[in-house]
Amino acid sequence: MSVWRRMLPRAAVICSSIIALVLMPKSHGSESSRLRRQWSVWTASGMQRVGKTDRPARQSSVEIWAAGGEYEAFQIVIAAGTDAVAAVNVEASDLIGPDHITIPAASFIFYREHYVHIMSSSPDPRFGNRPLAKAWYPDALIPLLDPQTGRRTAGVIPSFPFDVSPNQNQPIWIDVHVPVGARPGLYQASILLSSSQGKVHIPISLHVWGFSLPIRPTLKSSFGMHEPELTDRRVHELLLQHRIMPVNINPNDARQFQEQLGLNTIALRFWGHADLNTCKMDPAPTPDRIASEFRRYPPGLSSYVYPADEIDPCPKLFQSLREWGANMHAADPGIKNLVTVAPVPELYDDGGGTGRSAVDIWTILPKLYESAGERVRFVQAKGDEVWSYTALVQDSYSPKWEIDFAPINFRIQPGFLSQSLGLTGILYWRVDLWTDAPWQNVYGFRLENNAYPGEGMLIYPGVEVGVESVVPSMRLKWIRKGVEDYEYVAILKRLGRGDWAMSHIRRAAVDWRNWTQDPTVLESVRRELGDEIERLSSSQVVE
Repeated sequence: MSVWRRMLPRAAVICSSIIALVLMPKSHGSESSRLRRQWSVWTASGMQRVGKTDRPARQSSVEIWAAGGEYEAFQIVIAAGTDAVAAVNVEASDLIGPDHITIPAASFIFYREHYVHIMSSSPDPRFGNRPLAKAWYPDALIPLLDPQTGRRTAGVIPSFPFDVSPNQNQPIWIDVHVPVGARPGLYQASILLSSSQGKVHIPISLHVWGFSLPIRPTLKSSFGMHEPELTDRRVHELLLQHRIMPVNINPNDARQFQEQLGLNTIALRFWGHADLNTCKMDPAPTPDRIASEFRRYPPGLSSYVYPADEIDPCPKLFQSLREWGANMHAADPGIKNLVTVAPVPELYDDGGGTGRSAVDIWTILPKLYESAGERVRFVQAKGDEVWSYTALVQDSYSPKWEIDFAPINFRIQPGFLSQSLGLTGILYWRVDLWTDAPWQNVYGFRLENNAYPGEGMLIYPGVEVGVESVVPSMRLKWIRKGVEDYEYVAILKRLGRGDWAMSHIRRAAVDWRNWTQDPTVLESVRRELGDEIERLSSSQVVE
């Protein structure tokens, strides 16, 4: 697939970090100390994983592009030399833009990256999209500040300041959040990194486009939880801040989440206890029961029921599923039936006399999407939604969400790949599948002697790092970038440039088998989309 790795002109492949010289503080010691390998500080793109012993790159400044309301990330890496580096800390200045307009320093959000040991790799198909090597991977993100209290975190696992062992790397993840409606133009800031070895200033250049992403994302989603589920709204807030929709939102929280955090869809709490293991299904709730639950939520939210899971091998359930669909539709036409099943003719009609499908949101694994072929396109033309989901490692070609796969896997599926295939949502079965020691052991799911590092686990419990709720992973950040990529195309469609946008994103993603593994291609396409939206929107907030 060399076509997906082709080199682009230099001007088109500028990544989030600009190549420059490695920052290396001057030595003031004796001649013998100058012979020792000194520490260094370098920067990396937000789409790069930095290994514990990777060689320092010649990058020492950051240049990024973002719209209002968007998060853009980069990394600062401290590489210890012969001696340990102690008491590493960071501090940002304000971002100063056109006519001295300021984006406050609080818009920089700092995390220390925590490494987890991948000692058993994901299943390897030996070709196509393969897992990476066994190694230490940065994944969990320990915030400098507790997001609830604003105070510095302090736990068993340290945040800031921190030490770096000799001959080791320690990356810092930095999110920059651009305010909605920010004035376009170039903003500049400096990040001061201090340590026992000295101080380093890292220059930051932020290009703000003249448009803002809407608070409510266009892409719909359903991300499951088990541990905190309904009791800790802070978990829901974290997911919503990353532009993904939690299952089982409390009705009392829904309006605030809708208005302030972009909640766009909710699941009504009905479950048919149907899956491929049981091939049985509870009787459908009455339309009155469904309508009563529906009325607990504010208007304007897309609503669905998720009554059955992976029932492709269970055709005897299709009559029950038609009854579930018909009762939902009778309760309110806006309620949709979401099922993880590939389209089949037996479910093209709910039997209610309207011709509406029994399933409104067909949610499909890539391998089933491919085998369904024309049936997928038929239900899309009929007006049904098609979503995708990923779980385990079930083919050799589609994106995977295990820790030992390249970062682009997490971004491409909710982003350009979903747009290219006409998908309107994405589902993930669980975000909090923790072992007894999740900061050390990320193997919460095993199947038939196969290991799936990080499966069902996109967040970490916060108690070990001094946070009462949970903290994100780097994978969650990449998924958010994919949702934002999706939004760029959605904006261009609303501005009448959908065909142009679709032709451009196919440089990065065509279908499940043809998508780029090169982040520079992805970033080049995003830059082109952003420039075009700015040209068309003339600084308006795009809704």
